Amino acid sequence: MHALQMSGISKRFPGVTALDSVDLDLARGEVVALVGENGAGKSTLMKILAGIHQPDSGMIRINGEPVVLRSPRESARHGIGIIHQELEVIDSLDIAGNVFLGREPTRGPLRFIDRRRIDAETVAVLARLNLRLSPRTLVRQLPTAHQQMVEIARAISLNAGILIMDEPTSSLTLTETEQLFRVVKDLRAEGVSIIYISHRLSEVQELADRVVVLRDGKNAGTLERDQIRHNQMVQLMVGRDLNSFYTPRQSSATASCESVCFEVKEMRTRRYPNSGVSLAVRRGEILGLAGLVGAGRSELVAAIFGVELPLSGTVHIDGTAVEIQSPRDAIHRGIYLIPEDRRSFGLITAMTVRENITLPALERYSFAGFIQESAEEVVAVKMCTELKIKTPSTGVTASNLSGGNQQKVVLAKWLSLKPKVILFDEPTRGIDVGAKAEIYHLMRHLADQGVAILMVSSDMEEILGNSDRVAVMHEGRISGVLDRAQCTQEAIMRLAVA
Repeated sequence: MHALQMSGISKRFPGVTALDSVDLDLARGEVVALVGENGAGKSTLMKILAGIHQPDSGMIRINGEPVVLRSPRESARHGIGIIHQELEVIDSLDIAGNVFLGREPTRGPLRFIDRRRIDAETVAVLARLNLRLSPRTLVRQLPTAHQQMVEIARAISLNAGILIMDEPTSSLTLTETEQLFRVVKDLRAEGVSIIYISHRLSEVQELADRVVVLRDGKNAGTLERDQIRHNQMVQLMVGRDLNSFYTPRQSSATASCESVCFEVKEMRTRRYPNSGVSLAVRRGEILGLAGLVGAGRSELVAAIFGVELPLSGTVHIDGTAVEIQSPRDAIHRGIYLIPEDRRSFGLITAMTVRENITLPALERYSFAGFIQESAEEVVAVKMCTELKIKTPSTGVTASNLSGGNQQKVVLAKWLSLKPKVILFDEPTRGIDVGAKAEIYHLMRHLADQGVAILMVSSDMEEILGNSDRVAVMHEGRISGVLDRAQCTQEAIMRLAVA
């Protein structure tokens, strides 16, 4: 008997068919990877299983019994837990409050919340994830990776029979990812059925017993364990062969990488006040910045961009020191940041694509203090065309775009301003394989045009595939810089834990 059967599931929204007679089944103690490009229908299918959406047609059976899931509460009552791709934590609560939100155990006739039990059970589930954190720590004080682990802890604490993991490692380090893999394998051994959604196909190869591929809202194929290969998955997902996932540097661009375009000297941040960072990025070069979460990489790019003022240090453009006291100063100098959390810090999701693209330089599109929408539209259409942003029009709100297209909008607003330096912080977090390839090609195209790129990434494949050189951070300092010929996963990890 299957733990889950979803048969002929269809769902339509105004103007679009999100799912067209999709089938998905799951045995007890099985890990099924659900893969596909953004917009393929994965999230809609999982929202139906989570009780957020109801299907227009089709049948859902749990343990052989037909069910109707009218709400998330009803889904949870049937033993379904979900780890969302976008963080769903409440940062004003502590860890324990998030883990047990909405199902707090009580004690006594007056049903006071049993805080002691909540703390004890939270510590136990955190231990499964090898996290030594106080259950009373406010979530807002945690880095993004640990907030993701809190979300995972909450799902595991439900003791669900069916667990949906939607991009669970998107913010995790290699060490934390390996710990999560151990937890997944333990849960499988205990009979928990897992739907694992990830754009990191190496994870799918390691964990999945089967792979179900969606494309354009339909079943595109299924791969059994002995058939799971990177190229096979990619072909089913995109309907074509990605001949070159990473774009090599143009030979004609190599000469332009001789001179240093961008340099940071002895920059100290509040997180690591006793460690100064110095690094240089050549014109037309992609310098990868690797390291474990907490090494200080995101703090460094925030300081460079003026989001947080450093304790000391200088930024140099073409050999000249420049003063950066705010993001406005950085933008004026041609330094732009693609932040790790695009939804919170890269976009105003309630605004349109056009408004987001033109926001950093509204004075260019204004006359007598009034914004000229026609001037905005010309630039927005041009950037959407050049970056292949999939949107019905530039008037669509950014929240309605897929993750990959949202990231392209963040890029579009900077590319319209002719950048000298771009700081990429986790550039493809939560983006599908096809959009990743497009982002990588765009990064290389920018480098070939002479832009200096500093790329922070926790994805080892991304670092190795895109970087011309790799600088590795450990506890707020650069522990080493590797030329491309020296770059291996082992060499980077040795420096990351030095």
